[in-house]
Amino acid sequence: MYMANSHPNNLIARLTAACCASLLGVAGAAQSERGTEKIVMDAVPVEVNYRNNTAVFRDVVITQGDIRIEAREANVKGGLDFENGEWTISGDVRIRAEGGNLKADKAVVWFRNNLISRATVTGSPAEFEQLRKDGTTSRGRAPTIDYETANGTVSFRDDAWLSDGCNEITGSQLVYNIKAQSVQGRAVDTAAPGQNGRVRIVIQPQSQQGKPCNAQGSKP
Repeated sequence: MYMANSHPNNLIARLTAACCASLLGVAGAAQSERGTEKIVMDAVPVEVNYRNNTAVFRDVVITQGDIRIEAREANVKGGLDFENGEWTISGDVRIRAEGGNLKADKAVVWFRNNLISRATVTGSPAEFEQLRKDGTTSRGRAPTIDYETANGTVSFRDDAWLSDGCNEITGSQLVYNIKAQSVQGRAVDTAAPGQNGRVRIVIQPQSQQGKPCNAQGSKP
């Protein structure tokens, strides 16, 4: 991930990477390895239309490797062979991937070449959470979150907030690269209309005993 070539944006990139390098953990299995894993679906069929290549399912669970997707309902476009499909799932959506967990009201999941390619989840807000090895919990939230399986990124859009349980970063759009362990705000020229692309970082002090702070994760 790289921000636009300007001094302020380069400064933001360095600062956010330095302050938030520990956010949201370490990457899981690579997509190339996941490509050898089979896709398994467990659901209750409601309607299957072979002519239109569509279907409706309830109580859906889809797994591939370390990815697990759950929802109360799924509407399918493009057939059930996972070669080139689009699934709109809704109702208590849960996606577990690369050691993290996404929760949302609704999601669109794309399948390409028999792989779970990406997912866009939406909610009020949609949430990301991960229990880290040191026992603390990293969290992120936004109205829209994009998860890209190929590059291992989680993108928070439209009112993004991230925390490692202590320090916080907010912005119109934040992208966390799990593999590179870095966080960055979107460049000003790619910000949504009416948004200036700025980020805000809050660094909490340690306690008098030198222990990490215990932020509650409340949004400023």
